[in-house]
Amino acid sequence: MAKTPKTVLDKIVAAIRAQKSPKGSSRQAIVKYLKSEFDTDNATAVKSALKKGVSCGKLVQSGQSFKVKGDAEYEAPADEKVDIVDVRVGDEDVAPAERGDTVVVAYVGKLDDGTQFDAAKRFDFTLGAGDVIKGWDVGIAGMRVGGKRKLTVPSKLGYGKKGSSPDIPPNATLHFTVTLKEIR
Repeated sequence: MAKTPKTVLDKIVAAIRAQKSPKGSSRQAIVKYLKSEFDTDNATAVKSALKKGVSCGKLVQSGQSFKVKGDAEYEAPADEKVDIVDVRVGDEDVAPAERGDTVVVAYVGKLDDGTQFDAAKRFDFTLGAGDVIKGWDVGIAGMRVGGKRKLTVPSKLGYGKKGSSPDIPPNATLHFTVTLKEIR
């Protein structure tokens, strides 16, 4: 039988572990969990415990998210992973594309049934800036100029429940063939 956490910090640790988020747990998610599981909703105590947890090394903060130091990384669920297949790696003498780079790609996008919904010979955007669907920010990072990848993007990292009318239906898995032409 697991013992009940006593301190607010121990309850926060329990909340983070229960949520198993690969990116860590946000303060809002932690507070919501504490309220539902431990009937704890003292915002000042939670804020103080988070600060104490980070300063004493029990918690690790990344942006607005918190993880328990030393815990194994949680794997993202399948519906939040981009399947990446390198068809051609590209120029190994050039640094790979990374967040903040402006990249120029050629691509073809298809649905599960093979219907093409989009294509371009030249399309540029800033990687990681939210200019494109999340699946592209994930799937194009690490590519090299001249490289070609096949990306299978789950709905959650594409257009989600709403789709993008008229060409992309709700909850569609998207398939892209992408060639990285240039990094600026």
